Amino acid sequence: MFVECTKALPERLQPFCPAWPLSGTEAKETLGKLPGQFFNQLLETAKKHEGEWPGLPASRYLDFTRNGNRERFEAPYMQRRRMLNAYAMAELVSDKTTYLDSIIDGTMLLCEESGWQLPAHNSYIRDTACAPLPDPDRPVIDLFAAETGAQLAMLLHLFGKQFDDISPLIKGRIRSELQKRIIEPYLNEHFWWMGNGDEPMCNWTAWCTQNILLTSFLIPLEEDTRRTIMTKAAYSLDCFLKDYGQDGACEEGVLYYRHAGLCLFNALNILTQVAPDAFSSLWNEPKIRNIAEFIVHMHVEDERYFNFADAPAKAGHCGAREYLFGKAIRSDILSTFALFDWQQDPCADLPDEINLFYRYQTACALANLSPDAAKQSTRPSIPDHFYQSIGLLTARDDHFTLAAKAGDNGDSHNHNDVGSVTLYKDGKPVLIDLGVETYTAKTFSPRRYEIWTMQSGYHNLPSFEGVDQQDGLRFAARDVTAQLTDDLASLSMELAGAYPTHAGVESYHRTVSLIKGQHIEILDQFKGDKRPTLSLMLAIEPQIKGNLIILDDVCNTWLRRRRIANP
Repeated sequence: MFVECTKALPERLQPFCPAWPLSGTEAKETLGKLPGQFFNQLLETAKKHEGEWPGLPASRYLDFTRNGNRERFEAPYMQRRRMLNAYAMAELVSDKTTYLDSIIDGTMLLCEESGWQLPAHNSYIRDTACAPLPDPDRPVIDLFAAETGAQLAMLLHLFGKQFDDISPLIKGRIRSELQKRIIEPYLNEHFWWMGNGDEPMCNWTAWCTQNILLTSFLIPLEEDTRRTIMTKAAYSLDCFLKDYGQDGACEEGVLYYRHAGLCLFNALNILTQVAPDAFSSLWNEPKIRNIAEFIVHMHVEDERYFNFADAPAKAGHCGAREYLFGKAIRSDILSTFALFDWQQDPCADLPDEINLFYRYQTACALANLSPDAAKQSTRPSIPDHFYQSIGLLTARDDHFTLAAKAGDNGDSHNHNDVGSVTLYKDGKPVLIDLGVETYTAKTFSPRRYEIWTMQSGYHNLPSFEGVDQQDGLRFAARDVTAQLTDDLASLSMELAGAYPTHAGVESYHRTVSLIKGQHIEILDQFKGDKRPTLSLMLAIEPQIKGNLIILDDVCNTWLRRRRIANP
């Protein structure tokens, strides 16, 4: 899809403006008109961060290879970037040079770091052991090296003139580091996330590629270099898209939609600005539209979404990127939903986002948003939906919000959760997916499934005398059928294939149904040698009374236990 578009590249590429759909001049004028609460939020965030820059000693980098701890290094690493972004946004809207020295301090700190890659990503080949310390002579481009490159490129774009007024050495240092750590390794190395034939990709591909393109079109580069980068980026984006079904489902869940689908949006945003005749037609592609609208169908209530894999149930409100993506593809349901949800917390992307481009994009979109449009935004009606590519059904009535997942256990960020069910009543959780604990070295290692949150026994699924589901693509649901009518939403599947042979499961057939205006029904039919034990993960401590599982009166919900022996 993207590679085909590169055949129509123009002789001369157009400039890129990160304030899209505004021009740079319009953005500067518009930011001065930010509504008071947002203007004050930016100044308050900068003031809150005033203080000493956190240190990053080598011993903290070594933590990961020594004991698997990621937090001790990652927390101050991210804090540096949040501080720098807070100062940059406050400086932009106040226009008083109050924070310019702090911006220069932070910029130089980042330039002086030995490596921009996280300790957990400090390797050159996929799924190999990480080196204990970064090699400054051979940079690694991981998620956060690419993020740091884009951050410095944005600072150069926004404050280049002010830097020159103090010393041209500032701009020179930034350009030198970006050339050495981003441009040259991108052109001369192969990192796994760039794509290689049928090798599976994940959110890394769109996320890193977006930030490479940002860097490449915000700093001065030769035209031929930019064209080479565009061609390589186009191949990576096609490698990313190949792992999505035509229905656009993100197998990594909502949290990673924001690092995958939304990064695809901004990568395409950049490409359509610099080569509109070549890439603009992609906004009309059904697959890209489906990827964009995925988040709408995952929404439950407020900040809650249906979650699976490593994604959390609380994934935050939508913001400018979802809204702009909806506008770009002319999706009424996405732009309307995103605008409504964004207005629940309009400043959500301003205080903590480590990507400066996202903060700038949010502020520009806020400043350009019609007050009437914001006031009139309403949540659209969300239809029931079945994502065949990952076997996911979502359904709603006036009280219940239900998700049931078939699929397989070979997803990116996989949990063994084939056949799992998530249920809300009146926006409150009933049957839940716990998500994931804090990442450690064990999380992405051969011992991943020793972690209890990854195991099927904690996903509203049965075990068979202690035997749970097995990880891997071949451990999957079979005979999956979905039924969607005005009165019924139902997903039926055979789960035996998700369990290893020694579980002794001849058949475990599950049907999950929402009978509209009445109730939820989960019908399990089992045939096999070992006794099944069904575990339910409940949000509220239950009372057991006979064949009823009664939850708190606030939820006013009960579950009926019904055993069907070997049919």
